[in-house]
Amino acid sequence: MSERKLKIVILSRNKKLYSTSRLVESIEARGHEALVLDHLKCDIVIEKDKPSIYYYGEDIQGVDAVIPRIGASVTFYGAAVVRQFEMMKVVTAVESQSLVRSRDKLRSLQILARAGVGLPKTVFTNYSREVQTIIESVGGAPLIVKLLEGTQGYGVVLAPTKKAAESIIEAFHSMKTRIIVQEFIQEAKGADLRAFIVDGKVVGAMRRQGKEGEFRSNLHQGGKGELVKLSKEQRVMALTAARVMGLSVAGVDLLESERGPLVLEVNSSPGLEGIEKTTKKDIAGRIINYIEKKVLKEQKRKGNRRNVGSNA
Repeated sequence: MSERKLKIVILSRNKKLYSTSRLVESIEARGHEALVLDHLKCDIVIEKDKPSIYYYGEDIQGVDAVIPRIGASVTFYGAAVVRQFEMMKVVTAVESQSLVRSRDKLRSLQILARAGVGLPKTVFTNYSREVQTIIESVGGAPLIVKLLEGTQGYGVVLAPTKKAAESIIEAFHSMKTRIIVQEFIQEAKGADLRAFIVDGKVVGAMRRQGKEGEFRSNLHQGGKGELVKLSKEQRVMALTAARVMGLSVAGVDLLESERGPLVLEVNSSPGLEGIEKTTKKDIAGRIINYIEKKVLKEQKRKGNRRNVGSNA
């Protein structure tokens, strides 16, 4: 518990969303003040030595911490708001740079691969006409085609045959739509693992199984979650993925393959509903505990800096 009452901002476009309401509930249960702001309604004022944020004309002051719940479609402006809070010396659960990095699918995969994290074979090109080579590079059909900006399972297409893969890739390229082509892990059988990480620990994990006939396991696509205990290898890989992406709060999606666990995605704004209902754990509370710890650490750091200055 923090030594004093904190003012914690949640950046969310909808107060009624499960994740937002649960965070508010956990903040208030610990005696703190919760303030939900729609990041698209925030006005950023940039001035030397005086960064500020206005919300419907009100100067937002006295904020101790911010929890970003930024949708993929508004990453650019949402990250700018988080960055402004950082300039105002406000502690954030997810740093702006890590948020932007996580939303760039291509960059994320490159960072993960460089760190030695297992991944499905993936190809990205500049609208290459060498479609046959692309298909062969991921092991042939069936394969997955993903929009770079897709989220929650949207913009993800399964090409069951080589001919279908050729048609889909060529269609996207003709529209100048950025895609990645990825190996299809047949043995995963439409399921993946979601590891929820807070402050360097896996605080909850579940297996998400796609509905019958559906290769996507996302709960938004009708998938179902079940409690699961991660193996040591799966846990280490999930923690490594979150760490190299610079995320202290993250949802890491893993596929179970014949060559071991593979990271599918690292989500910087993971939803709380599925993981809390499946694990029966207070994940929102763990996030607030982390925020309290981070604010307290920052307060001590500032206090030590002042003491050093006064003794100089």
